[in-house]
Amino acid sequence: MAAAVCLLARDRGVTLPVHQLLVYPVANNDLNTASYQEYANAQPLNKPNVIYFTELYFNSPADGDNPLISLVDEANLSGLPPATIIAAEIDPLQTEGRLLADRLEAAGVTTTYQLYPGTTHEFFGTYAVVPPADKAQDFAADQLRAAFQ
Repeated sequence: MAAAVCLLARDRGVTLPVHQLLVYPVANNDLNTASYQEYANAQPLNKPNVIYFTELYFNSPADGDNPLISLVDEANLSGLPPATIIAAEIDPLQTEGRLLADRLEAAGVTTTYQLYPGTTHEFFGTYAVVPPADKAQDFAADQLRAAFQ
């Protein structure tokens, strides 16, 4: 959602956010990426869950090709604010996050990508029980703090 807000702000000529913090972003409409194949049965997020969510969210599969959803394939990413992408290793969305980082960099957007090995989707909010989550939250806070200086 943060990336979509930035796209809309840019396109509507309003003040852009200072920074984008994208935690395991949905950035594509391709459910056959390498991470969707490797982590199709991961927990807590897996390919059947994503199919279920998209069926509830989209009126038709074509809705997934909207540039606000399919950032990797459809969106013009130029002119966006710097981005930090936090990714989990054991996550169907892992490939999307990496592809988005590459696309942002190709569009001239300063981008920091951090993959947390051994973590699953939703790890970011589990700092009390998953040590890498604490590190990821500190990293995110440092990135945001730096953006506001």
